[in-house]
Amino acid sequence: MRFRGNKQFASAVGLVLGLLCAVEAAKVNKHKPWIETTYHGIVTENDDKVLLDPPLIALDKDAPLRYAESFEVTLTEEGEICGFRIHGQNVPFEAVVLDKSTGEGVIRAKDKLDCELQKEHTFTIQAYDCGEGPDGANMKKSHKATVHIQVNDINEYSPVFKEKSYKATVIEGKKYDSILKVEAVDADCSFQFSQICNYEIVTPDVPFTIDKDGFIKNTEKLSYGKERMYKLTVTAYDCGKNRASEDVLVKISVKPTCKPSWQGFNKRIEYEPGTGSLALFPSMHLETCDEPITSIRASIELETNHIGKGCDRDTYSEKSLHKLCGASSGTVELLPAPSSSANWTVGLPTDNGHDSDQVFEFNGTQAIKVPNGMVSTSLKDPFTISVWMRHGPGAHEKETILCNSDKTEMNRHHYSLYVHNCRLIFLLRQEPSEAENYKPAEFHWKLDQVCDKEWHHYVLNVEFPTVSVFVDGTTFEPFLVTEDYPLHASKIETQLTIGACWQENSGHDNDTETVSEPSSGGNARMAQFFRGNLAGLIIRTGKLENKKVIDCLYTCKEGLDVQLPEEVASAIKVEFNPNQSSLTVEGDDIDAFDKVMQHISYLNSRQFPTPGIRHLRISTTVKCFNEESCVTVPDAEGYVMVLQPEEPKISLSGIDHFARSAAEFESQEGVTLFPELRIVSTITREVEADTESEAAEGADDDPTVQETVVSEEIMHNLDTCEVTVVGDELDGEHESLEVDMSQLQQRSLEMSSSNVGLVITGVNTMANYEQVLHLIRYKNWHTEALFDRKFKLVCSELNGRYISNDFKVEVNVIHTASPMEHANNAMVQPNFINPVHHASVDLSGHNLVNAHQASVVPSAATIVIVVCVSFLVFMIILGVFRIRAAHQRTMRDQENGKENEMDWDDSALTITVNPMETYEDQHSSEEEEEEEEESEDGEEEDDITSAESESSEDEEGGEPEDQQGASRQQQLEWDDSTLTY
Repeated sequence: MRFRGNKQFASAVGLVLGLLCAVEAAKVNKHKPWIETTYHGIVTENDDKVLLDPPLIALDKDAPLRYAESFEVTLTEEGEICGFRIHGQNVPFEAVVLDKSTGEGVIRAKDKLDCELQKEHTFTIQAYDCGEGPDGANMKKSHKATVHIQVNDINEYSPVFKEKSYKATVIEGKKYDSILKVEAVDADCSFQFSQICNYEIVTPDVPFTIDKDGFIKNTEKLSYGKERMYKLTVTAYDCGKNRASEDVLVKISVKPTCKPSWQGFNKRIEYEPGTGSLALFPSMHLETCDEPITSIRASIELETNHIGKGCDRDTYSEKSLHKLCGASSGTVELLPAPSSSANWTVGLPTDNGHDSDQVFEFNGTQAIKVPNGMVSTSLKDPFTISVWMRHGPGAHEKETILCNSDKTEMNRHHYSLYVHNCRLIFLLRQEPSEAENYKPAEFHWKLDQVCDKEWHHYVLNVEFPTVSVFVDGTTFEPFLVTEDYPLHASKIETQLTIGACWQENSGHDNDTETVSEPSSGGNARMAQFFRGNLAGLIIRTGKLENKKVIDCLYTCKEGLDVQLPEEVASAIKVEFNPNQSSLTVEGDDIDAFDKVMQHISYLNSRQFPTPGIRHLRISTTVKCFNEESCVTVPDAEGYVMVLQPEEPKISLSGIDHFARSAAEFESQEGVTLFPELRIVSTITREVEADTESEAAEGADDDPTVQETVVSEEIMHNLDTCEVTVVGDELDGEHESLEVDMSQLQQRSLEMSSSNVGLVITGVNTMANYEQVLHLIRYKNWHTEALFDRKFKLVCSELNGRYISNDFKVEVNVIHTASPMEHANNAMVQPNFINPVHHASVDLSGHNLVNAHQASVVPSAATIVIVVCVSFLVFMIILGVFRIRAAHQRTMRDQENGKENEMDWDDSALTITVNPMETYEDQHSSEEEEEEEEESEDGEEEDDITSAESESSEDEEGGEPEDQQGASRQQQLEWDDSTLTY
């Protein structure tokens, strides 16, 4: 029994020991945990739970087996999953074990995720079991698995427009496929919530619509007159149906129908003389209405045909202009301005206005004869004919410009210039010579300019046998030259005529004027009349005009100019016509083209330009890519208004009255007429007053005090000064006017003289004219009967446009007197010069000189003056006697008897006359005129009797004597102490 029990105990112990061995064997961690290699997860922003595919589960082979259902098995730590480890930087996720025994786990976000910041996350994960040794070396780790997690978006943002407002411009009457595009964006990260699915116009009842892409277009044609601007409110929706946080404003402006044209320039452009260059189109630009332009060509024309001879030029005489241009010798002007020295053009109708060139009109009935000797009868040397002509289509007859023909008997034309059927023809017949051969005689030019009714400048250079013509500076060769025999020898004088030809009245040619002329062949008259305008007809012998002189004569003083900006100089082409009245601009860059147009200017270099309107015209042609729809730019028109220049006032001043001895007049030098002459030119300007000073002085109360007139001295040239005799003409036998010709030549001036005076011509400064006028001398070889001589000086500028005052000079002759002529202690007048402002005083009713001028008493008149003074003294004595007799009441009855019987001796009477005192008395103009009239009636006053004098004194009734009587008393010093009553 005891033995049996021990046996059972031993079996139980063995069983226990076996189980313990099995458990120890089970604690050994032989295997690593196992997980999937890749996981995909989804998480919604603002949520932390991640849905993984496949689920996160880790397996471990070290987990114990379950042998039987009756056993209760406890899992060992080595078979359990203790955790998951995430590898990566800043991974916003964590892995958590839900069940260690099953290895199930989850991944969740540490914080709220933002899809807009990061839509996807990728990292690795690793599982580890719970097996541990003394040093943790028994813990096993799984391999690393890749985890991809996508963050799902929620519709948390609303659409926002890119611009705060939108603007567009449309043209009326046109329907657009698209006017403009509005665009909104959404900050959500997903495609669904970040896309704009719809736009909407919130403003009701507007003729516009918008599509889902934001394009706005009009649903009907718009009218500028109905509405000039539409204001629309537009909103947007995303695909999650969120509306925009703020709507946007859209402004659509309606413009009138676009018309291609030049825009931005003033039609009236004012030009002030003396201001230099003036920009014509400073703000102009070409509107092309958005048409694609490939090239532009514009022509700018300045119309000046109505100004002078086609444009503004200096209006000096043609002879002066030739000198200024370098043709200084041999020039004869055949159509000068009418004057005392050139009077053959007096009868022709002229342009009376002095602002521009003086032209002569020939209407088919008028012609003039040039005085003999002006031009050589035979023009053998090289010579030039220059003329300005305006001629239109005329009849088929010849129209003569210049003709030199036989004066009597024959109708031979030695040379002539005429037009016929719009051809310019020059005839030059050779003088008789030994060789009777055919020679060139008639030269024909077919020129459109002859009949276009415009001014043109013609220059014929004749150097036989060749003749060349320049028209407006361009050379033309004759298209036809005919030959003829030289003229037969003859002693018949020739007649040079302008506007027609002088010939015998044959009755075959057209004529409207018959002039009686002594001849053996009948009546001479004019034929082949010219119809048109002529000016500046010149013949210059001995030398031909060169091209430089011709261009100078034709060049205008006004025209267009342009200064090309450097940045567009290579892109734009600019060309001028010869007189710069038009230019063309060509290019393909519209912006560069506009800049060039803005730099086009008008320039007038004359000091005193011709005022008036100059029309402007801009003609433009454009080329487009599509020629069918290319735009047409209409002509633009305007005008330049040249304002009236300030007119200069030319003033001549100096000594206007003086006396010289007769010996000086008869000397070789003569008497200088204008020794201290001054020539001054001034203009008057209106200057605005200083507004600040006016306000300080309270000038606002007087609105009229706003402008101040000031006079300003200016410098300019003169072209003529004329000295004429006032009164009788010069007698060439014993008097003359002379000037030093060498001084004239040094200053390129010329002088012509006649029996009425002399004329100095030529363009030169006022200072040079002063110096020359100082040299003019008057000579007289027979001064016995000469007491005075009067002269008048007038100067002018621009061929009479501006004329000076008449400066008159009176020269008195002082004759040497014998001793008998100076009785009664009368003083002989000295040789002196009296200033301009001194006045004269009448002596005894005898006026020595004109009023307003100082006088010198010539010795020859001393006796007459003494007699008149004595008569005046006699009347005064009678007056005194009457006053004293009035106090003697007792002798009233005898008063008349005493007056009649009174006989007194004036041998003891001493009279002292001082003629110099007459220059100290000043009288007004009216008193001097009265004295002058009394002087003219001196003979009647000499016949006044003593009785008439008494009667006159009685009528005065003792009233104070007038100023004339007082003046006369001041001239006399007499002593009545020896008188007896």
